[in-house]
Amino acid sequence: MPDAARPPRHVLILGGTTEARRLAAALAPEPAGAPEPAPAPECALRVTTSLAGRVAAPRLPAGEVRIGGFGGPEGLARWLREHAVDALIDATHPFADTISHNAALAAATAHVPLLAVRRPGWVPGPGDAWHQVTSLDEAAAALPALGTRIFLTTGRMGLSHFAHLTGLWFLVRSVDAPEPPHPPRMEVLLDRGPFTVEGERALLRAHRIDVLVTKDSGAAATAAKLTAAREAGVPVVVVRRPPVPDGVPVVEEPEAAAEWLRGLFSAAGSH
Repeated sequence: MPDAARPPRHVLILGGTTEARRLAAALAPEPAGAPEPAPAPECALRVTTSLAGRVAAPRLPAGEVRIGGFGGPEGLARWLREHAVDALIDATHPFADTISHNAALAAATAHVPLLAVRRPGWVPGPGDAWHQVTSLDEAAAALPALGTRIFLTTGRMGLSHFAHLTGLWFLVRSVDAPEPPHPPRMEVLLDRGPFTVEGERALLRAHRIDVLVTKDSGAAATAAKLTAAREAGVPVVVVRRPPVPDGVPVVEEPEAAAEWLRGLFSAAGSH
């Protein structure tokens, strides 16, 4: 039983992903019913999830929610101290490298334990024609030699890297409408996963797509496009994900993050 005199341990989740919502559902005092939630640590918890605010209508997790930036690593460190955060979980998108580095700096400054949750990346299989690159600029440079009708699924925030490709046509899929600069020849498809292989096949056929561009997000909800591209013989430009900051421990599943918290708070004598 938790000590009635001790306030609940405060966990801050940097979220916006399926994994973050699953973890919040498992840890919050009244879980939101996510599928197969991880077992919560056996102590009283206060769970806050921070969302960047880049999506107009985000899927809200269980527990407390804050929306917006912190003001860099100094602002995040200050928030950790002011809100008595006992553990920080970086469960952001694999390509949210700025907040991940800010989290590492802030956690070190505020002396708060930090764990990163990163879903496994995609792996090419037989029949895949992948061209792996390290940045959106490299992806843009590879396109003219591969095709002319591009299915761009890298999100609305990076379209400026492709704006100079005036000879190519782009189908851009994103949750919210993109803003300029962006490619001049472009059709926007506002949609949110999960997507089906059948739906992705139809999309490639209807728009006569001859190149797919994607980031290695690793999410099962958006992997159907890779299967459809393989079946159609469409080459795929895959942007590799940035590494997790040095020294930050990493797990792949929310269940492992809950286990890490259990061990952390048990060692601290929280129950």
